[in-house]
Amino acid sequence: LVPQTKTGIALLYDEASENAYDIRLKLTKEVLTIQKQDVVCVSGSDHSANHRTVTLRRQPVGGLGLSIKGGAEHKVPVVISKIFKDQAADQTGMLFIGDAIIQVNGINVESATHEEVVHLLRNAGDEVTITVQYLREAPSFLKLPLGSPGPSSDHSSGASSPLFDSGLHLNGNSTNTAPSSPSSPIANEPKYEKRWLDALSVPLSMARISRYKTGTDKLRSNAFEVLALDGVSTGILQLYTAQESADWLRAISTNISDLTLQNMKMANKCCSPSDQVIHMGWVNERLEGTDSPQLYKFKFLALKGSSFYIFSTPPVSTLDWVRAEKIYNLCEVLFKIHKLWLADDCWLQANLYLGIHQDYDFEDQRPYCFSVLVGHGKSHYFNVELGNELAVWEKSFQRAIFLEVQRTGSKTYVCSWQGDTLCFTVDFALGFTCFDSKTKNVLWRFKFSQLKGSSDDGKTRVKLHFQNLDTKQIETKELEFQDLTAVLHCIHSFIAAKVASVDPVFMDSQSIARKYMYSN
Repeated sequence: LVPQTKTGIALLYDEASENAYDIRLKLTKEVLTIQKQDVVCVSGSDHSANHRTVTLRRQPVGGLGLSIKGGAEHKVPVVISKIFKDQAADQTGMLFIGDAIIQVNGINVESATHEEVVHLLRNAGDEVTITVQYLREAPSFLKLPLGSPGPSSDHSSGASSPLFDSGLHLNGNSTNTAPSSPSSPIANEPKYEKRWLDALSVPLSMARISRYKTGTDKLRSNAFEVLALDGVSTGILQLYTAQESADWLRAISTNISDLTLQNMKMANKCCSPSDQVIHMGWVNERLEGTDSPQLYKFKFLALKGSSFYIFSTPPVSTLDWVRAEKIYNLCEVLFKIHKLWLADDCWLQANLYLGIHQDYDFEDQRPYCFSVLVGHGKSHYFNVELGNELAVWEKSFQRAIFLEVQRTGSKTYVCSWQGDTLCFTVDFALGFTCFDSKTKNVLWRFKFSQLKGSSDDGKTRVKLHFQNLDTKQIETKELEFQDLTAVLHCIHSFIAAKVASVDPVFMDSQSIARKYMYSN
């Protein structure tokens, strides 16, 4: 993973007002910063940084040299939308595209309509004094250029604006036809510049990305938010194209993954070799007993040593590991991929491969889902935001389970049959052994390769079908367990680990997520 650095223009979407504002994103290895444009005083004494009062001299050719947009009828102030090079407004050096007009010749116009302000400016005589304040959150529907003054630098937010641009570079009602002296800055007057200023910085260590509209299964179109460990959110970041959105998501998630890796290395320095963190990260968990999409909650999962942990917040200190909501033994869980959501043509392949034949309503189903089946028939249903995360979780579970099986070597469960209390051992080297719990006499023993199938009642009883090596006949052994699911998962884990130790390539070829993610 190579950490990414990146900058680019985006929109910050405000759900309450349904407006979007131009922002600049700056990504470093550890932080995502949101920048907003503002006008700053770069030299000279500035009495009020927020308000600037500028006197314009109307010119016979070019008038005031600016255009305006907006007005009270659009629920926005009137703002300067164009400044024409080398004309009156430009020569002051104190006016910028995006400046909201607050006063015209001492008259407050903050709640005036567009036409009222046009009328005032056109009839204000040869000298017009305006007070302005830069509108940091200019709604994107104003389509203001983002560059420095002058129409040449239009990086406006897309197509033309629905709002009318009134040009005041045309001659207004000028009483004086003689050319007036140009509006030029006086030597000791403050100098201003429009700059991108940091508005919010979100640390990426243990941060999470969300692409879903709150409380729904609807993916945002070309938009996402990033939430820091302490819950601070970037807000909804809207990109202009699907490609830009994908690039930003990839870059941010790469940096989050890289920092998670560093955190894991730090944690592993304090842990014994048998208790290392294999993988950890954020997921969404669908809450139990509900098909309602609203009930997905962020959870932080970790695979460490012999256990699979579920947290509501990431473990930061060594003590935090005991505060997990749930802890399961890795030998007794089963990882299962539910659904892949790739290029449309991959859908069918993946569905056939996974044996999924249900008619999904693709719109409302979250992509990239997996389950972790645990003891007593229970399970946890998770969803990740990006396809590559699904592949990483699949590989990490596999690795963590195999390591735990090899470390443990064997697991023994108490079981019963026809009133007798027996012990059933799954052993990495020997296979399956059943012995009397009192006398320790071995009743039967089979290798892993002799297990030809099993059937269970879904509650406590299982039939294991073994092939006798001499007679080639199938022998069926029936046992009863208190937690049958855990035992079946354990058998699965040991057999999978055994196959992996003999033929690692075979296990890799079985990876559903990686097969489709990486070809995609």
